[in-house]
This record gives sequence, structure tokens and C-alpha cells, in this order.
Amino acid sequence: MTVTQDTTAADLKALAEQAGRDLEDASALEILRWAVDTFGDRFCVTSSMEDAVVAHLASRVKPGVDVVFLDTGYHFEETIGTRDAVDAVMDVNVITLTPRQTVAEQDAEYGPKLHDRDPDLCCALRKVKPLEEGLTAYGAWATGLRRDESPTRANTPVVGWDEKRQKVKVSPIARWTQDDVDAYVTEHGVLTNPLLMDGYASVGCAPCTRRVLEGEDARAGRWAGRAKTECGLHG
Repeated sequence: MTVTQDTTAADLKALAEQAGRDLEDASALEILRWAVDTFGDRFCVTSSMEDAVVAHLASRVKPGVDVVFLDTGYHFEETIGTRDAVDAVMDVNVITLTPRQTVAEQDAEYGPKLHDRDPDLCCALRKVKPLEEGLTAYGAWATGLRRDESPTRANTPVVGWDEKRQKVKVSPIARWTQDDVDAYVTEHGVLTNPLLMDGYASVGCAPCTRRVLEGEDARAGRWAGRAKTECGLHG
């Protein structure tokens, strides 16, 4: 099937579901090669700059691939530094998305520290909406989601349908473990966020991220003490 801008959402959904079944046992590179062959320039990688593993994998299949990064205005300095390093040394095209409002403008409208009072709204304004707008030109996007990260991600398909954005969602390392990630980083010298060496197992916005304790899952440091487990980008 040749995907164009005129391909219907129903056809894309069927394509995604079939690919998810066909590629379940495929390697990350094979999954990404399918995405690039199917979508061409209408495929991008999204990265939180926790590490650059998926961006590196995609660059091996499609040099110069678009890597989309959300600058929420609340990132750790180390995260911004990782983005800048990826942009400087890897064969990718980093595209930084920003919310419509600066943090100061958001504070003026909603009050300070919205992330403490209504984290779902803060994520919607600073992550979900900017990504929705930034992905308009693409038919498919890749993520670094892994099934072993948390119970909420245990059923992540390697290729699935993003109902919210009506796009194909590719998770080429869904079946990888942390050991697989670490081995790939070591073998290829992939850039990683320095915070991963400082007790953080998952890196998000600074006000809503803490170090994890021994025995906790990788996502336990995100919105700790709250029922919230996802920002809304992935569910």
C-alpha cells in the first residue's frame, strides 16, 4: 500500500493493525525500515531526550530523519543539553516544538505552578496540544515506548493506531528491556541524558520528576504521589 496525504484514516488504521501483527517479532531496524518505506518524509521520530536510542536507530534507516522534541519550558538543563548535543553530532533534523504560551504567560492566565494544582491541564497545554499541532505534516510517528517501563505500557504494539491524532504510531523498541537499551547505548555510543546516571530512571519536566527508589518501576518518579502516570501523549 502506498500512503499519501489522501489515504483515509480507516485505511491507515487497518494498515497499522496489520503491520503490528506482521512486525511483532521483527527487529527495531526492520520496524523502522517499514515505517520509512511506507511513509517517507511523512514519518518522524519523537524524543523526550531521555536518550537518543530511537533517533539513532531511525538515522541508520533514514539519515536526516526529523526528530521532534517538545520544549515545555520546564525541562531540566540536562535535557536541553542532550537535545543540543543530538542536533550537533547525529545525522538527524531536530525540530523543537513549543507551547503557544510561555511559562510566564501561562502563570498569568492560570496562576503559578499549574503543574501542582492541575497537572493534566498543564500537560495538555504544554505537551499534548503542541505535539498535535507539530505532527500535522506527518502520517506516522515513532516513540521510545517499552513494555517493561510500567504496567500502563505493557501492551504497547510495535505498530499501532493513534486514535487521538489519527496517525500510525510506531514503537520499534517496545519489546526491548532496559538491558537491551543499555547494550545498544554502549555498542553505538549513543547520547543519553546525564540524569539517568543520577538516579532518574525516566526524565520529564523538572517540577514533576524525581529520582526513583530501589525496586520501583522506571516511571515511578513521574508525578510521584499522584494517580497520574502518563502526560497524555501516550494515553
